[in-house]
Amino acid sequence: MRFTRQLLSALLGALTLVALLLTAGPASAHDAAESSSPADGATVATAPAKVSITFNNTPLGLGSQVKVTDAAGTDWADGKVEIVDNVATQNLREGAPAGKYAVVWRVVSSDSHPIEGTFSFTAAAAVAGATAAPVPTVGTPQPGATQATGTAPDSSEPFPWSIVVFAAVALGLLITLGVLARRRLGVSDEPDGDGN
Repeated sequence: MRFTRQLLSALLGALTLVALLLTAGPASAHDAAESSSPADGATVATAPAKVSITFNNTPLGLGSQVKVTDAAGTDWADGKVEIVDNVATQNLREGAPAGKYAVVWRVVSSDSHPIEGTFSFTAAAAVAGATAAPVPTVGTPQPGATQATGTAPDSSEPFPWSIVVFAAVALGLLITLGVLARRRLGVSDEPDGDGN
């Protein structure tokens, strides 16, 4: 009887742990990119002097990478990524050609998990001098274009299913251990064949 109470207490404790892990899911969401400059899909007059990504929290400085490649696959990134507050900025080399650019970024979020993403923009003309034209950002319409109204995309992280799987495995392990312990106790409680 005592063993049954202990097993029930262990199961209740495991179920409480699972409930706590499930309710703590939203607090474990990683940082997310809120906007970029140039905006994703924007067309700019010339290739900008730099690109930047704005996050909802300040990312860590270690391991940050931003690649800015043209249609030929040439990387135009120049130097290291600079992180000031919640903005990661990558300078570009001078002389970038006209055409489409793909930006691939990777930073370490404030909770020490790596996050990454991509965006693209098009430069209408090659850079003539060292001064880059103003770059439209998310929320800033291009000249002559009207800004579409609508809801912003959801930047929340997906549900942390790994925590649920971990909790289910832990619960299964506890149940298995309880059943094995009960069998073992049941075997030792039976009288042996001599009648002792």
